[in-house]
Amino acid sequence: MRYFISLSYDGSAFCGWQSQKAGGASAEALSGAAEAVATVQESLERALGTLLRSPVSVVGAGRTDTAVNAIGYVAHFDFEGPLDAHALCYKLNAILPRQVVVHSVAPAPVSERFPGETGAPGPAHARFSASQRKYTYFLHSLKDPFVEKYSLRYPFELDIDAMNAAASLMVGTHDFSCFQKKGSDVKSPVCTVREAFWAPYSPAHVSLLGFGDASFLQVADWRRNASPTGSTLCVSEPTATCNIGPSWRYLYFRISADRFLRNMVRATVGTLLEVGRGKRSVDDFARLILPAGSSELPDGDLRSLAGESVPGHALFFCGAQYDV
Repeated sequence: MRYFISLSYDGSAFCGWQSQKAGGASAEALSGAAEAVATVQESLERALGTLLRSPVSVVGAGRTDTAVNAIGYVAHFDFEGPLDAHALCYKLNAILPRQVVVHSVAPAPVSERFPGETGAPGPAHARFSASQRKYTYFLHSLKDPFVEKYSLRYPFELDIDAMNAAASLMVGTHDFSCFQKKGSDVKSPVCTVREAFWAPYSPAHVSLLGFGDASFLQVADWRRNASPTGSTLCVSEPTATCNIGPSWRYLYFRISADRFLRNMVRATVGTLLEVGRGKRSVDDFARLILPAGSSELPDGDLRSLAGESVPGHALFFCGAQYDV
């Protein structure tokens, strides 16, 4: 019987989702500490194998690179025999690393796309049954110790309208070879993007904890207390604002598609930031989005035409949709 697992994880502790045995670890990774090359897939398989007392193979909704995070990630495993899904979920959370949480374990839905041996609809597949996947990337412009771990500090003025104009060109079915990591072994570079946009947001701590308004940096007015000795310093309500840095404070980029190429989201964000800084025009960005079926173009380093990839720590896999 097949079971779906819903989970979330902090990617900073892992060398991506994919098992290194399956994907092959780099020499640099293998030379590091043992925990540095741990993957989420391996951790989950180890925990399931311990609890079910049998080797278990886990299939995920897609790969995530080193340091990339996930919320609402979906994976599946097959197991024949009695299984209390609720109890298994509880026990998994007891033995998995603290950076991983399992939300639920449940029988996989039936999918007409994967008929069983009798020809009747079979269980859905975590990877191949997913019709949409969604990613979000976070940016902040000013130093903020409460978002640094999961957001990229980018202290530059950005033309967000231009970035959105360029991002909108991605919607539809196109060849995204220019945003694919060089050396990838995918059968097709064609993806269908449903949405791609930038939007501002305000982190919860900004308003709830008094860190400062999202629209400006506040500077406290230090003054001496009116005590008889005059020796006590206190902080009053902020009386001045310091408009240092860009006009924007917090941004996120959201993109959803039927599939993603390796490194595609991080390369896309890096290239769109070049558009935002005026280093690349919207028309130039449009030339990177190739017509579907254009993979017969002369084999060249298409990846070098786009911008640099941004770091993975600010990227989140944030959902998969299954039309079964």
